[in-house]
Amino acid sequence: MVRHRKGGKEQHKNGNNETSSSSGSSDSSVGNKSFKLLSLWKTMLGFVCLGIAVYVGTLGYLETRVNTPFDDEKVVQNSGLSIPERYWGTYRPGVYLGLKSREPRSPVFGLMWYDLASAAQKGIRHWCDQGDNLPTYGWLWHDGVSFGEQRISDPPHNIITSFVKTPGGEHGGHWTARINVTSKINTSTPFALIWYAALDESLGGAALHSRLWLDGDSLLGHTPHLHNFKINLLPHSGKLLHMSHSEAHAPGLHLLKEKLYSLLREHKLSGPHGRVPALGQDEDLTGQEKEVNFVPIQLLVQPPFVLDVVYSTEDLPTPPLKGDEYTTVLENKKKDFDEEFEKKFKLAEKGYKQEDIAIAKAAMSNMIGGIGYFYGAGRVQSQYTREPVPYWRAPLYTAVPSRSFFPRGFLWDEGFHGLLIGRWSPDIQMDIVAHWLDLINVEGWIPREQILGSEALARVPKEFVVQSNAAANPPMLLITLAQFVNKNRELFEPHAPYRSMLDRMFSRLQAWYQWFQNTQKGEEPTSYRWRGREDDGLQLNPKTLSSGIDDYPRASHPSNIERHVDLRCWMYAAADAMATIADVLQRDTSKFEALRDQLGDEELLNELHWSPRTQTYADYGMHTDGVKLVRQAPKNPSEQAKLVRSVTTPPHPRLVTSAFGYVSLFPMLLKVLRPESDNLGKILANLDNPDLLWSPYGLRSLSKSSPLYMKRNTEHDPPYWRGQVWLNVNYLALAGLRHYARRAGPHAAAAAALHDRLRDNLVGNVLSEYKRTGYLWEQYSGEDGKGSGCKPFSGWTALFVLIMEGEY
Repeated sequence: MVRHRKGGKEQHKNGNNETSSSSGSSDSSVGNKSFKLLSLWKTMLGFVCLGIAVYVGTLGYLETRVNTPFDDEKVVQNSGLSIPERYWGTYRPGVYLGLKSREPRSPVFGLMWYDLASAAQKGIRHWCDQGDNLPTYGWLWHDGVSFGEQRISDPPHNIITSFVKTPGGEHGGHWTARINVTSKINTSTPFALIWYAALDESLGGAALHSRLWLDGDSLLGHTPHLHNFKINLLPHSGKLLHMSHSEAHAPGLHLLKEKLYSLLREHKLSGPHGRVPALGQDEDLTGQEKEVNFVPIQLLVQPPFVLDVVYSTEDLPTPPLKGDEYTTVLENKKKDFDEEFEKKFKLAEKGYKQEDIAIAKAAMSNMIGGIGYFYGAGRVQSQYTREPVPYWRAPLYTAVPSRSFFPRGFLWDEGFHGLLIGRWSPDIQMDIVAHWLDLINVEGWIPREQILGSEALARVPKEFVVQSNAAANPPMLLITLAQFVNKNRELFEPHAPYRSMLDRMFSRLQAWYQWFQNTQKGEEPTSYRWRGREDDGLQLNPKTLSSGIDDYPRASHPSNIERHVDLRCWMYAAADAMATIADVLQRDTSKFEALRDQLGDEELLNELHWSPRTQTYADYGMHTDGVKLVRQAPKNPSEQAKLVRSVTTPPHPRLVTSAFGYVSLFPMLLKVLRPESDNLGKILANLDNPDLLWSPYGLRSLSKSSPLYMKRNTEHDPPYWRGQVWLNVNYLALAGLRHYARRAGPHAAAAAALHDRLRDNLVGNVLSEYKRTGYLWEQYSGEDGKGSGCKPFSGWTALFVLIMEGEY
């Protein structure tokens, strides 16, 4: 066909030369145009394809950033057996007594117990649980390194648990745990103690190299790091009625108690006790390819009874402590602790009573004894990921706010914890900061809540598991580190102990600091806005979880125009902290000082946040006070009526002056204001007003005059930061008052007087409530001083020790 068409063309061209010539020119022109159009179309298609490829590639790149580690040298260089003095510890703060090593694949050991007389009502004690309603429990002594002693009251029994470590060898040394059970009543009813060892099933194949088994009454084990080890249970005094044990397979560390229940069988005990529960065979191991990863040993005892649990390794010839020798060593360690505590905090020298000093020692011990070692991967999400994705697996060495309610790591809480931990042990404090900074991602973001491992995950409501990379948390950890560095400069000089660690921290601190600047700025110059506020129509005032003060009233209708005064002050303090650390490391401080000075400009601050009408600092946004919760009729009979927010007055852009409280104080709390500032004088005057924030128990979080004072936020959310007294912000208030009391200015005398009165109110109430209830509390009532929220809360509430000392 081609040839035929070509021949036709030739005949046509020969028949009429002119026409042939003209026709050829026309065809050429059309062909050129078609070629150009085709080329243009192909080029455009190529650009479109390239654009799609770039978009898809960029999107894929952005998707991975949220769980990509920061690309620099790790801060933590040594851990595990390379720090033998802290290798073993009570690093499972969520259980009443649990030991493990600072190793991701460590075996875990722990205690359970139950009273046969009331087993059906009480159940088995294992996890620290507010529902157990124990009159008190917690560490009375704990040095964070070598020993601790804890008291647990579970009427009619008292249980004293303690541990002492014997260092040495290449595999972590020995340790002994003692359980001392007494009863307030004379009873012959058996009391059940269960000591167990377990392996973490969630670690998968790596755990296959670890084993647990029984040899007679000894519990034996082997791991790649520990090699061979042995656990012996040695009664020290009292009557042992019966012992039983089992080799079992548990589906996870979070289900050990449930697994134990399944192992209990009836056993006929000779004498008056009749049938009692004993551990039997695990049916899950019969005919199934499952390995033993849980070995419990139960002792039925008659109180008073003392049990020594002795852990030993093959490579350390020194015999482990037990019996009377253990008693002597423990008492000596408690004596040394008492001397060291007085040397550091000088409370006896300041005139405090011994019973009050004992509470302070318990508070500090609970802070140190509440340090855990976690390993795992959290769940995170960014705007570029369709679903939550796992963070990388990592270890975290951190204190926890509450063993019963929050046995995991919280970013801004850890900043407050470090104020006390750093005073007790610089080694522990620097190690904790290092672990937190190694969790920073390539964006410079640190997830604010760390839920690592199956035990931690099992205790978190589903809606709080996933962490968004848009959400910040106050940079208190940075501020505390800078304060620690500034007070201990000799430790950070060239060739000093922590200089190289601080050097490794600096790039990560810069990235974190810059992340705030990139992601949390507001629409107006020098303004900042917390991200993550969502209006679901159910909240009286949408929460601001990222700020740390969750339900504190902000603008009623979240929007991009918001300006948050507390975040602006945090960024002032963060810039000052970075300048301090850079100065110690002899780095350039100019950019940090420039932002600090800009954010410290009182005229700029006043333009954004000062209300001339109310003479207070406030947030700004779309706001109305005309909101209330109303019962909404269900759409169909099968649904329940629920409370929803009703807006009676439309919002408009304004300062949120009706919410006078902690947020209003931040320019004073973080020392942004000049000592001679008129506005500082107005803040101090407002502080000293019992109708606003002042109470005999500390500063309330929200003024009694606020429309949302002590109001529920939803049907199920009681007030949280809406009037209660919180120790962390009161600590900042005392630090601010001390700062202004020592600066020449017209408000120095007023600041000093307020400081002393506030200190006495706080310390007096915390001590009084501990004596009345046996606990430190998450918060305290501004009306009667009673503890509320969760207990024990040995996180920032333990800062009252520093308040007693006068250290800020």
